[in-house]
Amino acid sequence: MIRKFALIAVVLTLSSGLTGVAYAQNAEVTAALNAGTVGEQADGYLGVLGSVSGNVKAEVEAINIKRRAAYTSLAAQRGVTVKDVAAAVGCTTLKKRGAELPAYCAN
Repeated sequence: MIRKFALIAVVLTLSSGLTGVAYAQNAEVTAALNAGTVGEQADGYLGVLGSVSGNVKAEVEAINIKRRAAYTSLAAQRGVTVKDVAAAVGCTTLKKRGAELPAYCAN
């Protein structure tokens, strides 16, 4: 399982088109990320961690929809599940930010 995530993570690193979709956000979302009220999750999606405006919630949902579309496309190309791709992105993102990694993330 860990080997599968490591392979997917390598594929994602090489997939430059995914990066723009996965990390695209507006100024309000960036501010919420910096404030800790929005954060990256191990499942590859953004999550709301506190009280945020309706605008920020809507933008987080829009970003997650774009991420899911990108993950779906890559999963179809690679013959893996969307969940596997999303988790690999989540692991990679958390690792880059120095966050504690779930057990299923390759170190």
